[in-house]
Amino acid sequence: MPAPRNPFKHAIAKGDLQLGCWLGLADPYIAEISAGAGFDWLLIDGEHAPNDLRSIVAQLQVLAARDSHAVVRPPIGETWIIKQLLDAGAQTLLIPMVESAAQAKDLVDAVTYPPHGVRGVGSALARASDFAAIGDYLTTARDEICLLAQVENQKGMVALDDILKVDGIDGVFIGPSDLAADMGFIGQAGASGVKTAVLGAIEKIVASGKAAGILTLDQDLQTSCRKLGATFIATEIDVTLFARNMRKASSDGRKLLLTEQSAV
Repeated sequence: MPAPRNPFKHAIAKGDLQLGCWLGLADPYIAEISAGAGFDWLLIDGEHAPNDLRSIVAQLQVLAARDSHAVVRPPIGETWIIKQLLDAGAQTLLIPMVESAAQAKDLVDAVTYPPHGVRGVGSALARASDFAAIGDYLTTARDEICLLAQVENQKGMVALDDILKVDGIDGVFIGPSDLAADMGFIGQAGASGVKTAVLGAIEKIVASGKAAGILTLDQDLQTSCRKLGATFIATEIDVTLFARNMRKASSDGRKLLLTEQSAV
């Protein structure tokens, strides 16, 4: 029996839109609610959210029962943590701060078993192989692993052409917030120069034949990226969505009740 099919990987390879949401609340209950919302993929964030390996595993277990595909972002693209996340059952990884083709090649090696890569062989202990129930896991796992490189600073943008030539990278994700900061526009991801750079990168990624992705709450930018052919687009973040609506609920309730009190 081969490794489970990765629907996200095959969808972006065909150019089918995959709509996503960021999960930063680091809780399986929230992940379960989000998985029932209709998103094609949900990003479990280990870089800027308070996740560790066990909390990531708990969310992977919840998402496995739903149709939303789990993408995991580690805090850094090191071989040791990539190995742990793959063994835990993650099939799609988004690696932050990719800045060179050499780094991208190292990432490909990290998700590939020897003799072609350096991923440690411990699948008998792993959730990824259904604890050794998937007999052909070692020989089929790589075909279903989706490796996404996140380019999010000027160094990475300069190296983008070379990164796109690396075999084994399935897609490149542009990070507007970090890019904006590196360009001198910290907190201003919507600055015109940043948007121009982002759209230029998306266009270049699509032209290379690899999948292009982005996270942005800017609906105009979402639409522009999609028109250029971006295939995996995250349009919301659970943290900001929850915070925004909680604040609104508090404000609306206070206004209503204060108005009622004044009328008495």
